[in-house]
Amino acid sequence: MIPRGADAVAMIEWTDLIETEKGPAIELTRAMSAGQFVSFAGSDIARGETLLRGGTLLTSREIGMLAACGIAEVNVVRKPVIGVLSTGDELTSPGKPLAAGKVYDSNGAIVAASVEENGGAAVNLGAFPDDERTLRKALQDSLAQCDMVVLSGGTSKGAGDFSHRIVSELGEVLVHGVALKPGKPLCLAMVNGKPVVVLPGFPTSAIFTFHAFVAPVIRAWAGLSKETPQVKEATVPVRVTSELGRKEFMLVSLSESPEGTVALPSAKGSGSVTSFSQADGFIEVDALASSLEAGSRQRVTLIGRGLKAPDLTITGSHDLALDAVVSAVAARGFNVRTIAIGSQGGATAAARGECDIAPIHLIDPATGKYNVHLRKPGLLLVAGWRRMQGVVYRKGDKRFEGKSIAEAMLAVAADPSSVMINRNAGSGTRVLIDKILADAKIARPAGYANQPKSHNAVAVGVVQNRADWGVAIEPAATLYGLGFLPLAPEEYDFLVVDSRRERPAVQAFLNAMKDKAVLERIREIGMEPAAGEKK
Repeated sequence: MIPRGADAVAMIEWTDLIETEKGPAIELTRAMSAGQFVSFAGSDIARGETLLRGGTLLTSREIGMLAACGIAEVNVVRKPVIGVLSTGDELTSPGKPLAAGKVYDSNGAIVAASVEENGGAAVNLGAFPDDERTLRKALQDSLAQCDMVVLSGGTSKGAGDFSHRIVSELGEVLVHGVALKPGKPLCLAMVNGKPVVVLPGFPTSAIFTFHAFVAPVIRAWAGLSKETPQVKEATVPVRVTSELGRKEFMLVSLSESPEGTVALPSAKGSGSVTSFSQADGFIEVDALASSLEAGSRQRVTLIGRGLKAPDLTITGSHDLALDAVVSAVAARGFNVRTIAIGSQGGATAAARGECDIAPIHLIDPATGKYNVHLRKPGLLLVAGWRRMQGVVYRKGDKRFEGKSIAEAMLAVAADPSSVMINRNAGSGTRVLIDKILADAKIARPAGYANQPKSHNAVAVGVVQNRADWGVAIEPAATLYGLGFLPLAPEEYDFLVVDSRRERPAVQAFLNAMKDKAVLERIREIGMEPAAGEKK
């Protein structure tokens, strides 16, 4: 405190100690003004003044204010304790070996993390089998220690779906089934005055219904304000059908075109975990609408805060070696978005200017050449790498072992029990499959309608004995220990939108394609890099 009568404070650097006739004295080397460097008591926080209001989130800033006033404790809203359970005989806890026909319990981790993000304290109780007695006890134990219980799975109409029945026996079901897609089988109930929610088992369905119905309750209990979603307008470039009678949440990825922002619908279903994490937002399709027309403007509700537009958008066919290039670009500080919609979809998106780069591998049936026929004005065709396509089969299968492709196709044609696994329409591999079937004069064989969207899915189908053969790249056969009959080398190239060629992120991608470490990684995966612009 300054002495009574003083009205300014001088920095010691502005003073000198001098000797005068009256003895030692202080000399000021700068002019001073009244009130300089004086802090007046009561001028920051005064007695009786409100420091923090109810409902304020306590961060380091607010805690500092409390400490400055000598306040060590304040009354706060207790975090609601939310029990999280998953149900299903097919579930395996993350970290354990995955047996055939099983899936990892991703819902438990997703829901528990979402509870924490919305101000709750999650108690992840794990996954339980489809056993009524076991599940009933787990639910009762969870209700004894938690404010709310959230289950996922067992709310539909299957023989093992009895979560909703157990809940109805213990309490009162308020809602079972909502007019939403995804998320129709949602169940909302009260047991002993505590909310119980049974989410659908599919991951995307569970996430949507959690955020629509559960998150607002948790936030209110936690004293947090309701989230205000960010909305952005975008054009849907393709026609998309929808189911009448149910509001549909359609996941989309955003990209920029010469005409503005476009929203590309996700090609993955509600059973996909990655579809939600890779989406930028979603479009609400009205229950009375049967489709969204191509070119229509839609409101996109963005997922997450601080969404940053990608520096580089890659739309088209996916490949393991592509990850090596993308990782190198990301290491240079660029944000990369990859959207796997197949070669034909990528070529169309590039032609419309909806992406920067489109990975493609489509053969021209007329010439037998790869990708050259997709080059158009404004598009640059850059060579990527070569990968061997072939027939994959379980080792020891005499229909394929040691045979040529022609001999194997004869064996397939002669064996009515043979089942194939196809690829999706629009993929480069599908074009190749249709060609070899036509050359062998084989009509659509058993399994032709089974059309997964990746080489890995083809290999897994053969490994699990759901099919006897399919067409995939050699690295997939090696990865899963399958036999491989070489069919034809395939050229995996890139269409680059010429008007975006000089963008830093595009240049980083093209430079990564020449990087020695990246090229070596591509070779390790089993591809043979090409180089330069394709003529």
